[in-house]
Amino acid sequence: MPIRSSQFYEARAKIARALAHPSRLLLMDALRDREMCVCDLTELVGSDQSTVSKHLAVLKEAGLVSVRKERSMSFYASRCQCLDGFFGCLDTVLKQHIEDQRAVLVG
Repeated sequence: MPIRSSQFYEARAKIARALAHPSRLLLMDALRDREMCVCDLTELVGSDQSTVSKHLAVLKEAGLVSVRKERSMSFYASRCQCLDGFFGCLDTVLKQHIEDQRAVLVG
């Protein structure tokens, strides 16, 4: 793979930073298969609406979610269907790390 411009890596880093929070990972997981309103996402995350809205704004700014307004309600949906592979990769790394740590403690 060729080395790309610093702007390319900055753009990638922006997306990575947007995903680098447990609540935002949860939001992306929840939005994987369906559109949801902020009220439902607020309940799911267990934070106040202001905090969830800030998280959603970060995800939207990174291009990861879209928003649709219907009267006074906002509905969010995932804009990318490729996160399943990313989440699977994270799960594999996490599992391997846990196994490595267990081997160190037992071994």
